[in-house]
Amino acid sequence: MPALTGRIRTPQKTAQKTAQQTESGYRVALRTPGALKFYLAAAPARIGIAMTGLGIVWLVHGSTGSYAVAGAVTGGFAVAEAVGGPQVARLIDRYGQPRMLPITLLLHTIAIALLIALTLAAAPLWMLVLAGVLAGASLPQIGAQTAARWSHALRGVPALSSGFALESLGTGLAFLVGPALIGTVSALVSPVAGSILATTLVVGGGLSLAVQRSSAPPPTAGVRAEGSGRLLTKGFLALAGTNVGVGLFFGSMQVSVTAFAVGRDSASLAGPLYSITSLISLAAGIAYGARRWRMPARTQFVAAMAILFVTTLPLLAADTPLALALALALPGLALAPIQVLASVLVESEVEPAVLTQAFTWLNSGSAAGIAMGAAVAGRAVDTHGSQLGFALAIAATLVATGMAVVVRQR
Repeated sequence: MPALTGRIRTPQKTAQKTAQQTESGYRVALRTPGALKFYLAAAPARIGIAMTGLGIVWLVHGSTGSYAVAGAVTGGFAVAEAVGGPQVARLIDRYGQPRMLPITLLLHTIAIALLIALTLAAAPLWMLVLAGVLAGASLPQIGAQTAARWSHALRGVPALSSGFALESLGTGLAFLVGPALIGTVSALVSPVAGSILATTLVVGGGLSLAVQRSSAPPPTAGVRAEGSGRLLTKGFLALAGTNVGVGLFFGSMQVSVTAFAVGRDSASLAGPLYSITSLISLAAGIAYGARRWRMPARTQFVAAMAILFVTTLPLLAADTPLALALALALPGLALAPIQVLASVLVESEVEPAVLTQAFTWLNSGSAAGIAMGAAVAGRAVDTHGSQLGFALAIAATLVATGMAVVVRQR
């Protein structure tokens, strides 16, 4: 009788695998032990994070009456978040979320309290900027930490893409609800109340996430596995490049859509017009995560980037608010799948020991791209109108598509 080699698959394991292959990806993801708890626990923190930057604008402008001062403080906050976030994530990978998250939340609370006190005391600009920098550097990267939990729970399981789709959905909803909430509270109550509410949501959601130890990835302190510290691989750098390109697209669009609306005496339509892309993206993300795709993720990534490029071309032909609204709906079809696929590819590209850092660097790349896109498009729109701003957004998607091709070749 020939010897049996390999693993013996029991009927129970076979049945479990078959069930995972036939069930909805969302159902498998949310039935994973601890997944629904950490996903819901992080929801308040996501909303609070979406409120924090705009809350600082309200806070500083409300006391100084200067948008220039508010912009300087918010700029310091954003730069510190982009640069400091990955450094905090490195400590989280090393020592674990349950240990580091409460420390980060404490530091962030102190920084926001300091900023409020200095603002009310009419402190010099450099002190306000310094407080903003401290607040940004200590802002917990909740999205990166929950993404790392999804990876820890579903590594090697097809439903992982559904988990990342849920993550994208949660972030998208937070950035729809958060800005509206901070604006309402700051206008009707006070800017101080708005910042306090944002910080309360961040701390409450963060602590709720920290106490859930069973779903947290294990710390890597003391682990010396081969390759465990590698992060800056060519594949990861290419992925980060695509995120910078997508960020350039978003930054250019923010300025260009506003300029388009103002130039046609429809300034009040700027916000609703810009939100169209986000709303379509949320729907596309839900649809994408619900389906199992046979095409390899890297090929999907290139296809989604190419679709983004093609669907931005009608922006150049839009000459009325209605035409622009229709043109803005098209890119939303590709944006959420791009975000999900970027997470899937990063999860497969880097070691688990540096995964939180990797997700955080992707967010930092997007933030840097948004800042650069807004700055460059602002100058272009001032001199040549909104159409040149849209052209820059299209060029950014072309660059991102080229980087996606590099990712596929890797």
